[in-house]
Amino acid sequence: MPLVDLPTGAALHFEHMKSESVHAPVILIHGMLGTARTHMGHVMDWLHGQGFHVIGLTLRGYGKSQPKPRDFPDRFYERDAEDLLAFIDALSIERAHLIGYSDGGEIALIAAGRASERIASCIAIGAVGNFGPELRPRFQRLYPGEWITDEEKALHGFGDAAKFTGAWVRAMTRMIDAGGDVSLSLAPQISCPLIIMLGDKDKLNPKTSGERYIRAVSNGRLAMFPCGHAVHDEQCDAFRELTLRHLLDASRD
Repeated sequence: MPLVDLPTGAALHFEHMKSESVHAPVILIHGMLGTARTHMGHVMDWLHGQGFHVIGLTLRGYGKSQPKPRDFPDRFYERDAEDLLAFIDALSIERAHLIGYSDGGEIALIAAGRASERIASCIAIGAVGNFGPELRPRFQRLYPGEWITDEEKALHGFGDAAKFTGAWVRAMTRMIDAGGDVSLSLAPQISCPLIIMLGDKDKLNPKTSGERYIRAVSNGRLAMFPCGHAVHDEQCDAFRELTLRHLLDASRD
Protein backbone atom coordinates (compact mmCIF):
# COMPACT_ATOMS: atom_id res chain seq x y z
CA MET A 1 0.00 0.00 0.00
CA PRO A 2 1.90 3.06 -1.26
CA LEU A 3 1.98 6.70 -0.17
CA VAL A 4 1.66 9.51 -2.72
CA ASP A 5 2.85 13.09 -2.14
CA LEU A 6 0.46 15.73 -3.46
CA PRO A 7 0.92 19.42 -4.30
CA THR A 8 -1.82 20.20 -1.75
CA GLY A 9 0.63 19.33 1.05
CA ALA A 10 -0.89 15.95 1.85
CA ALA A 11 0.72 12.54 1.52
CA LEU A 12 -2.06 10.00 1.12
CA HIS A 13 -1.91 6.30 1.79
CA PHE A 14 -3.94 4.11 -0.54
CA GLU A 15 -4.69 0.49 -1.30
CA HIS A 16 -4.48 -0.36 -4.98
CA MET A 17 -6.34 -3.45 -6.16
CA LYS A 18 -5.66 -3.71 -9.88
CA SER A 19 -7.61 -5.66 -12.48
CA GLU A 20 -7.87 -6.01 -16.25
CA SER A 21 -11.23 -4.22 -16.24
CA VAL A 22 -12.01 -1.84 -19.09
CA HIS A 23 -14.16 0.20 -16.70
CA ALA A 24 -12.95 3.33 -14.95
CA PRO A 25 -11.42 2.61 -11.55
CA VAL A 26 -13.54 2.86 -8.41
CA ILE A 27 -12.14 5.11 -5.67
CA LEU A 28 -13.54 4.56 -2.18
CA ILE A 29 -13.35 7.25 0.51
CA HIS A 30 -13.94 6.60 4.21
CA GLY A 31 -15.52 8.68 6.95
CA MET A 32 -14.39 10.25 10.23
CA LEU A 33 -12.00 8.07 12.26
CA GLY A 34 -11.71 5.52 9.47
CA THR A 35 -9.31 4.40 6.81
CA ALA A 36 -9.99 2.85 3.44
CA ARG A 37 -9.60 -0.60 4.93
CA THR A 38 -11.45 -0.16 8.24
CA HIS A 39 -14.53 1.55 6.79
CA MET A 40 -14.67 0.25 3.23
CA GLY A 41 -12.59 -2.92 3.20
CA HIS A 42 -15.34 -5.44 2.51
CA VAL A 43 -16.73 -3.20 -0.26
CA MET A 44 -13.27 -2.95 -1.83
CA ASP A 45 -12.77 -6.71 -1.72
CA TRP A 46 -16.21 -7.36 -3.17
CA LEU A 47 -15.80 -4.87 -6.02
CA HIS A 48 -12.40 -6.30 -6.89
CA GLY A 49 -14.00 -9.75 -6.93
CA GLN A 50 -16.52 -8.38 -9.42
CA GLY A 51 -13.63 -7.46 -11.72
CA PHE A 52 -13.31 -3.75 -10.97
CA HIS A 53 -10.06 -1.85 -10.58
CA VAL A 54 -10.34 -0.61 -6.98
CA ILE A 55 -8.50 2.12 -5.07
CA GLY A 56 -9.10 2.65 -1.37
CA LEU A 57 -7.99 6.14 -0.33
CA THR A 58 -7.16 7.19 3.24
CA LEU A 59 -7.66 10.92 3.89
CA ARG A 60 -4.99 13.23 5.28
CA GLY A 61 -4.27 12.78 8.97
CA TYR A 62 -5.93 9.37 9.21
CA GLY A 63 -4.15 6.02 9.37
CA LYS A 64 -0.78 6.34 7.66
CA SER A 65 -1.72 9.44 5.67
CA GLN A 66 -0.02 12.75 6.45
CA PRO A 67 0.17 15.40 7.82
CA LYS A 68 -0.80 14.59 11.39
CA PRO A 69 -2.63 15.28 13.55
CA ARG A 70 -5.88 15.32 11.61
CA ASP A 71 -7.38 18.79 11.91
CA PHE A 72 -10.64 20.45 10.90
CA PRO A 73 -10.25 24.00 9.59
CA ASP A 74 -13.18 25.89 8.12
CA ARG A 75 -14.37 24.17 4.92
CA PHE A 76 -12.20 21.12 5.59
CA TYR A 77 -14.37 19.13 3.20
CA GLU A 78 -13.20 21.36 0.37
CA ARG A 79 -9.57 20.78 1.34
CA ASP A 80 -10.15 17.02 1.29
CA ALA A 81 -11.84 17.28 -2.11
CA GLU A 82 -8.80 19.16 -3.42
CA ASP A 83 -6.64 16.30 -2.09
CA LEU A 84 -8.87 13.78 -3.85
CA LEU A 85 -8.71 15.55 -7.20
CA ALA A 86 -4.94 16.00 -6.87
CA PHE A 87 -4.70 12.28 -6.08
CA ILE A 88 -6.62 11.44 -9.26
CA ASP A 89 -4.18 13.62 -11.21
CA ALA A 90 -1.15 12.07 -9.50
CA LEU A 91 -2.23 8.58 -10.56
CA SER A 92 -2.99 9.82 -14.10
CA ILE A 93 -6.60 8.64 -13.86
CA GLU A 94 -8.73 10.13 -16.62
CA ARG A 95 -12.10 9.28 -15.05
CA ALA A 96 -13.09 7.48 -11.87
CA HIS A 97 -16.17 6.23 -10.09
CA LEU A 98 -16.44 7.58 -6.53
CA ILE A 99 -17.97 5.84 -3.53
CA GLY A 100 -17.77 7.89 -0.35
CA TYR A 101 -19.06 7.10 3.12
CA SER A 102 -20.09 9.77 5.66
CA ASP A 103 -17.44 12.53 5.54
CA GLY A 104 -16.08 10.70 2.49
CA GLY A 105 -19.49 11.03 0.85
CA GLU A 106 -19.46 14.79 1.38
CA ILE A 107 -16.01 14.93 -0.22
CA ALA A 108 -17.17 12.82 -3.18
CA LEU A 109 -20.10 15.18 -3.80
CA ILE A 110 -17.80 18.21 -3.86
CA ALA A 111 -15.41 16.47 -6.27
CA ALA A 112 -18.29 15.47 -8.55
CA GLY A 113 -19.47 19.06 -8.65
CA ARG A 114 -16.06 20.61 -9.17
CA ALA A 115 -14.69 18.21 -11.77
CA SER A 116 -17.69 16.53 -13.33
CA GLU A 117 -15.75 15.60 -16.46
CA ARG A 118 -13.41 13.47 -14.33
CA ILE A 119 -16.10 11.58 -12.42
CA ALA A 120 -17.81 8.63 -14.15
CA SER A 121 -20.36 8.16 -11.36
CA CYS A 122 -20.81 8.96 -7.68
CA ILE A 123 -22.32 7.19 -4.68
CA ALA A 124 -22.58 9.13 -1.41
CA ILE A 125 -23.45 6.98 1.62
CA GLY A 126 -24.71 8.85 4.67
CA ALA A 127 -24.01 12.27 3.16
CA VAL A 128 -26.38 15.01 2.01
CA GLY A 129 -24.30 18.05 1.02
CA ASN A 130 -26.24 20.49 3.20
CA PHE A 131 -26.72 20.88 6.95
CA GLY A 132 -29.72 22.52 8.58
CA PRO A 133 -29.73 24.14 12.04
CA GLU A 134 -31.61 21.16 13.44
CA LEU A 135 -28.38 19.18 13.16
CA ARG A 136 -26.42 21.44 15.51
CA PRO A 137 -27.31 19.55 18.74
CA ARG A 138 -26.74 16.20 17.04
CA PHE A 139 -23.25 17.21 15.98
CA GLN A 140 -22.53 18.63 19.43
CA ARG A 141 -23.34 15.29 21.08
CA LEU A 142 -20.15 13.86 19.55
CA TYR A 143 -18.15 16.02 21.99
CA PRO A 144 -16.10 15.29 24.13
CA GLY A 145 -15.56 11.99 22.36
CA GLU A 146 -15.63 9.34 25.10
CA TRP A 147 -16.96 7.02 22.40
CA ILE A 148 -13.61 7.07 20.57
CA THR A 149 -11.67 3.89 21.37
CA ASP A 150 -8.02 3.63 22.35
CA GLU A 151 -7.48 1.59 19.18
CA GLU A 152 -8.84 4.44 17.05
CA LYS A 153 -6.64 6.97 18.82
CA ALA A 154 -3.58 4.82 18.21
CA LEU A 155 -4.51 4.18 14.56
CA HIS A 156 -4.81 7.90 13.81
CA GLY A 157 -2.01 9.15 16.05
CA PHE A 158 -3.78 11.37 18.59
CA GLY A 159 -4.51 11.08 22.29
CA ASP A 160 -6.97 13.85 23.11
CA ALA A 161 -10.47 12.84 22.02
CA ALA A 162 -11.99 16.10 23.27
CA LYS A 163 -9.61 18.17 21.14
CA PHE A 164 -10.33 16.02 18.08
CA THR A 165 -14.13 16.05 18.39
CA GLY A 166 -14.18 19.68 19.51
CA ALA A 167 -12.41 20.77 16.34
CA TRP A 168 -14.83 18.75 14.18
CA VAL A 169 -17.90 20.10 15.99
CA ARG A 170 -16.68 23.71 15.71
CA ALA A 171 -16.07 23.33 11.98
CA MET A 172 -19.48 21.77 11.44
CA THR A 173 -21.17 24.47 13.51
CA ARG A 174 -19.48 27.19 11.46
CA MET A 175 -20.77 25.53 8.30
CA ILE A 176 -24.30 25.64 9.70
CA ASP A 177 -23.87 29.29 10.73
CA ALA A 178 -22.72 30.12 7.19
CA GLY A 179 -25.92 28.67 5.73
CA GLY A 180 -25.21 24.94 5.76
CA ASP A 181 -24.02 24.59 2.18
CA VAL A 182 -21.35 21.91 1.82
CA SER A 183 -21.86 21.10 -1.85
CA LEU A 184 -25.51 21.92 -2.55
CA SER A 185 -24.50 24.95 -4.62
CA LEU A 186 -22.34 22.64 -6.75
CA ALA A 187 -25.12 20.11 -7.31
CA PRO A 188 -26.33 21.59 -10.63
CA GLN A 189 -22.82 21.06 -12.00
CA ILE A 190 -22.88 17.32 -11.32
CA SER A 191 -23.42 15.60 -14.67
CA CYS A 192 -22.52 12.02 -13.75
CA PRO A 193 -25.04 9.47 -12.42
CA LEU A 194 -25.42 10.04 -8.68
CA ILE A 195 -26.99 8.01 -5.89
CA ILE A 196 -27.32 9.31 -2.34
CA MET A 197 -27.85 6.34 -0.02
CA LEU A 198 -29.37 7.03 3.39
CA GLY A 199 -30.61 4.92 6.25
CA ASP A 200 -34.04 5.89 7.52
CA LYS A 201 -32.64 5.81 11.08
CA ASP A 202 -29.60 7.98 10.30
CA LYS A 203 -29.81 10.85 12.81
CA LEU A 204 -27.15 12.98 11.09
CA ASN A 205 -28.50 12.87 7.54
CA PRO A 206 -32.25 13.47 7.28
CA LYS A 207 -34.17 12.31 4.24
CA THR A 208 -35.39 15.86 3.56
CA SER A 209 -31.80 17.05 3.08
CA GLY A 210 -31.12 14.22 0.66
CA GLU A 211 -34.27 15.08 -1.27
CA ARG A 212 -33.21 18.73 -1.47
CA TYR A 213 -29.89 17.70 -2.98
CA ILE A 214 -31.36 15.30 -5.53
CA ARG A 215 -33.80 17.96 -6.75
CA ALA A 216 -30.78 20.09 -7.69
CA VAL A 217 -28.97 17.50 -9.83
CA SER A 218 -29.77 16.40 -13.36
CA ASN A 219 -29.10 12.68 -13.04
CA GLY A 220 -29.55 11.60 -9.46
CA ARG A 221 -31.67 9.53 -7.15
CA LEU A 222 -32.13 9.06 -3.43
CA ALA A 223 -32.12 5.47 -2.17
CA MET A 224 -33.46 4.88 1.35
CA PHE A 225 -32.64 1.78 3.40
CA PRO A 226 -34.10 0.44 6.68
CA CYS A 227 -31.00 1.04 8.79
CA GLY A 228 -28.73 3.63 10.39
CA HIS A 229 -25.74 5.54 9.08
CA ALA A 230 -23.54 2.79 7.59
CA VAL A 231 -25.78 1.52 4.79
CA HIS A 232 -22.99 -0.55 3.22
CA ASP A 233 -22.51 -2.45 6.49
CA GLU A 234 -26.08 -2.68 7.77
CA GLN A 235 -27.80 -3.43 4.45
CA CYS A 236 -24.92 -5.14 2.69
CA ASP A 237 -26.84 -7.25 0.16
CA ALA A 238 -29.18 -4.46 -0.93
CA PHE A 239 -26.26 -2.04 -1.08
CA ARG A 240 -24.26 -4.37 -3.28
CA GLU A 241 -27.14 -5.03 -5.66
CA LEU A 242 -27.80 -1.32 -6.21
CA THR A 243 -24.11 -0.39 -6.37
CA LEU A 244 -23.25 -3.01 -8.98
CA ARG A 245 -26.19 -2.00 -11.18
CA HIS A 246 -25.23 1.66 -10.82
CA LEU A 247 -21.57 1.09 -11.76
CA LEU A 248 -22.40 -1.11 -14.74
CA ASP A 249 -25.05 1.28 -16.03
CA ALA A 250 -22.71 4.26 -15.64
CA SER A 251 -19.93 2.37 -17.43
CA ARG A 252 -22.21 1.89 -20.45
CA ASP A 253 -22.99 5.59 -20.76
